[in-house]
Amino acid sequence: MKRISILGSTGSIGTQSTEVADKHGFAISAISAGSNIDMLEAQARKYKPEYVCVFNEEYYSRLKENLRDTSAKVLTGMDGLCTIAAAKNCDILLNSVVGMVGLLPTLTAIDAGTDVALANKETLVAGGTLVTEAAKKKNVKIYPVDSEHSAIFQCLQGNKREQLSKIILTASGGPFFGRTTEQLRNVTVAQALNHPNWSMGSKITIDSATLMNKGLEFIEAKWLFDLKPEQIEIVVHRQSVVHSAVEYNDCSVIAQMGVPDMKIPIQYALLYPDRVECPTNHLSLTDYGTLTFEKPDYDTFKCLSAAIKAIKLAGAYPCLVNSANEEAVALFLKEKISFLEIGEIVSSVLDKFPFTQINNYEDIAKADKAAREYVKNIVK
Repeated sequence: MKRISILGSTGSIGTQSTEVADKHGFAISAISAGSNIDMLEAQARKYKPEYVCVFNEEYYSRLKENLRDTSAKVLTGMDGLCTIAAAKNCDILLNSVVGMVGLLPTLTAIDAGTDVALANKETLVAGGTLVTEAAKKKNVKIYPVDSEHSAIFQCLQGNKREQLSKIILTASGGPFFGRTTEQLRNVTVAQALNHPNWSMGSKITIDSATLMNKGLEFIEAKWLFDLKPEQIEIVVHRQSVVHSAVEYNDCSVIAQMGVPDMKIPIQYALLYPDRVECPTNHLSLTDYGTLTFEKPDYDTFKCLSAAIKAIKLAGAYPCLVNSANEEAVALFLKEKISFLEIGEIVSSVLDKFPFTQINNYEDIAKADKAAREYVKNIVK
């Protein structure tokens, strides 16, 4: 019986991961949530994990009281996430927390020799060099969970890596594809949260609307597949059926397709290299009829351009744009800044901060803090 731990078990990826676990009889060793302790308690009672962690410390006492009749060890904060990540009682850690909070648990799991199914983009965006070098040193596997990176991973199977020419990352385009800057000037939070294809948490949904999500995936792909930025092409594919593709040096292009359902890449990451029945629908190309592909608008969607520029500049810049984006999105969700200001703020950090190298986790934490303080100071 495969034993898995899930960081972010009450979110969209986390709940779909539990569906996959139910389907295949996986044991769930540990679970965590940010603050949704009602669902977390229900999951704890169903799966009987050894560890249950609520990241937000103000909910710790209540959760511990609610689970006092169980054998679960109740944890909180970053220490709690890292305790789960370091535990030896699981075969693979699925990291689906949102934001920079996911980086340290990933590094902790790698140090413990535990394979990681990674759905936390910020881990590689901010800590790409540290994470990939640590994984190589510890011989730990990092399996991508994002549908696009899973697609690329699948398309690489059975082929020689040195024959890869480029990868093609597909993007849904979010709810505002085709809009001009002027048309985006008065976008509301509700409009930005209305994604056409995927059901995700609010932060990731806003990132999809600004195309920052694709920018982060661009950076993540560079580290996951050891690519140069010029080997990554982004294509807007509104139907979200082609999840991404790979081009080889003979000009052959191999794509991975399927219905837009995250259970497919989640299951592939947890069961690799096996393919078994998945609790989702079959793809009917005739039902879709037409699949379209278009170029992104890099001028209107400034977050995408900023993320790509950041990884080309390297050093701390990917961390800086990511952290600035997290703060800007939080401000937008509170209606303190406009939709367009997210991109303006994220882009501005590339000019405001000098180049600094990333040599350790402390360097990342310093850059993260500096970017967040910068955003808070300009938006008061």
